[in-house]
Amino acid sequence: MEYPNSKCRIAQTEYLSRLPEEERENKAREIRIGNASYIYHQQAIPIQENRLIMYYKEWLKGLHPNIARHMKILGFEACRTMLPFTRYVNERNDIGMRDWMKEHL
Repeated sequence: MEYPNSKCRIAQTEYLSRLPEEERENKAREIRIGNASYIYHQQAIPIQENRLIMYYKEWLKGLHPNIARHMKILGFEACRTMLPFTRYVNERNDIGMRDWMKEHL
């Protein structure tokens, strides 16, 4: 899976081309997995803010109290792009990471 930003895609391609042949396939696989993961998590960000705030409050309730307290201190704006929260949002919208990754890799 390709990265959505063309400059990054070009940099990834150039990086792979400089690697020894025997290393390319493994590194290309790592890059594809990383790109797919990035795209998966980015899906959660454009959801309507009022819905995200509702999910944020739900998410906090499910966290260990010490972690929830820290996330409250950080606040919604800081947490809205954190991977555990974006995964929660996607899962809440029936977009499971495991199945999504299988489908897109």
